Amino acid sequence: MKAEFYPKLAWNGIRKNKTLYLPYILTCIGMVMMYYIILFLQYSDALSHLPGAGTLRSMLGLGGWIIAIFALIFLFYTNSFLVRRRKKEFGLYNILGMDKWNIGRILFWEAMIVAAFSLAIGLVAGIALSKLAELGLVNVLKGDATYTLSIAPEAIFRTGIVFCVIFTLLFLNTLRQIRLSNAIALLHSDSAGEKPPKANWFFGILGAVVLAGAYSIAVSIKEPISALLWFFAAAVMVILGSYLLFISGSVMFCRILQKKKNYYYQPNHFVSVSSMAYRMKRNGAGLASVCILATMVLVMISSTTSLYFGVEDVLNTRYPKEINLETWMQDVGDLNDQNISAMREAILGISNAYGSKPENNTDYRFASLSGLLENGVLETDVKKFNTNTYSNVYQVYFVPVDDYNRMMGTRETLEKGEILVYAYRAKFQASTLTVNGGGTVQVKKHLDKFIGSGNAAMNAVPSMYIVVPNLESGLKELIGPANFNEGKDSDTISFHWTYEFDTQLNGDQQIALAAKLRATLRNFNTNAEHGVDSYSCDSREANRGDFYGTFGGLFFLGVVLSIVFIFAAVLIIYYKQISEGYEDQDRFEIMQQVGMTKKEIRRSINSQLLTVFFMPLIGAGIHLAFAFPMIRKLLLLFNLNNVTLFALTTIISFLVFAVFYTFVYRITSNAYYNIVSGMKTTEQ
Repeated sequence: MKAEFYPKLAWNGIRKNKTLYLPYILTCIGMVMMYYIILFLQYSDALSHLPGAGTLRSMLGLGGWIIAIFALIFLFYTNSFLVRRRKKEFGLYNILGMDKWNIGRILFWEAMIVAAFSLAIGLVAGIALSKLAELGLVNVLKGDATYTLSIAPEAIFRTGIVFCVIFTLLFLNTLRQIRLSNAIALLHSDSAGEKPPKANWFFGILGAVVLAGAYSIAVSIKEPISALLWFFAAAVMVILGSYLLFISGSVMFCRILQKKKNYYYQPNHFVSVSSMAYRMKRNGAGLASVCILATMVLVMISSTTSLYFGVEDVLNTRYPKEINLETWMQDVGDLNDQNISAMREAILGISNAYGSKPENNTDYRFASLSGLLENGVLETDVKKFNTNTYSNVYQVYFVPVDDYNRMMGTRETLEKGEILVYAYRAKFQASTLTVNGGGTVQVKKHLDKFIGSGNAAMNAVPSMYIVVPNLESGLKELIGPANFNEGKDSDTISFHWTYEFDTQLNGDQQIALAAKLRATLRNFNTNAEHGVDSYSCDSREANRGDFYGTFGGLFFLGVVLSIVFIFAAVLIIYYKQISEGYEDQDRFEIMQQVGMTKKEIRRSINSQLLTVFFMPLIGAGIHLAFAFPMIRKLLLLFNLNNVTLFALTTIISFLVFAVFYTFVYRITSNAYYNIVSGMKTTEQ
């Protein structure tokens, strides 16, 4: 045979099945393009000078792996549609005398053509759009852009390797399916029906129970750390429950419709309902896949958009004032008035030298430890903490009442055995508090507010502020003298002084002032008589770039991954419509022969599509609604507590996606109608 015989057969097979292959190749091109762009940004020199560049590169690297893994799984999924439609053609080749080896050579050249087109066009498109992506990312991060077009050889090499591996695996999988089928099975593969899954009531109810369990977890979790621990389990349960419910539940739904004679025995519904029941196992799996992809898109877009547009809220929560100083003292006795006054006067002197008059000051001493709080009992022995108790772990801060009154402008008084309590990101309503099973103190008052604290905002676990009459005597009374002394030796308890203020300076001056204050605190740290064990001095302005780098990177990555997942959802919908259109073509042809008009065909198609097409969108909306409380708790770990922003972003994201989904419905429903009505045929 001539050398070009098999390549020509392969090319003709792709060309004659362009309705199937064109969307598949375009998706492959899109995957290659997105993967290259992510890698290009990871290697880009333009990001090197941006704040948070290291974190951003790590996120982009993770995004690259996600796209590669998803491309492998999804292209295997969509390639199955192509193989199913082409099996009849390969069976015909086999009957005409072409053996499996020769069919394999055709498949090899088809894989080569698809890979060559996808890699070549995908890389060219990626290179062409990479600069636009870089400019967009730099703009999101509030950086300075350059307009020089560049190419990343490392990104090209890695992209080529990854997708060559993917296309090789796709070819081997297709070859396996052809070699394991005989000629007759191949020839009749497109007419082989599917039986509804057995025990569908059981699996349908099981799916509903699994989903109910996932929803219960999502709405019942109160603490951010619990949301983090349970998020993956809840997501897996939602995926499993969606597949069970869509596959088995849709079968039950079709059977219910078939039992309604007034509905079923109508031209608009008879063919559509019987067609759905005929292939509901595969149909339900496709709908479930679209539902899960839609949910992933909505969760990513709503959460990352909220973080990006709420970055100033997050920044102000983490750094309540423009300058935030904190010292760690060696002993509670080092928090004496002499040491604190010396540091305060030095800080004020330097601030005045920079032309700053500190205002909105926060100035207080506190002791900090971790505790396990259950039913009004606080256990401070860390050896008793485990993964089952994380939801009850608190970071506890002890504050003297004099410092509390000075900060809050109050005149609270406490007797021995009395405390004031403020719980942050938690609820504590007990009237007494017992520590380590020892003495019990009375909660004189539950406070409804406390000064903003970056420490509490940064903690993944809830925080509790306990106001005591005196720091040293109050701690000894609460946790016992022996535990107090042992805690000091083992660093279980740490002693702090914090001083925060606004400066009335511009950003550069704030950064310079913070640097000078750090040098001053370093002198106190090196002078043993002041008892300063360590220190920190953070400027809100100096950290602004890092926050925009982190949240801007998450937002950009969320947009890119959402585009990839939307590609996948659209292709699943398209192939579902095309595949089912060819399967239903003969049925509608018979119905036309017995008098069914084109108008009635259109009505029947609309009935079928409207019955099932919007199920994934409705399912995604329900998933998103129940996931809202859990995602909100997760956003608290990023210090975002703007519920209004998150709710508004979620609603807008869903509405925009719904409009796009409807647009896809109109396009794919027309493609289905053209096939089954005989108005347009595809060459075989």
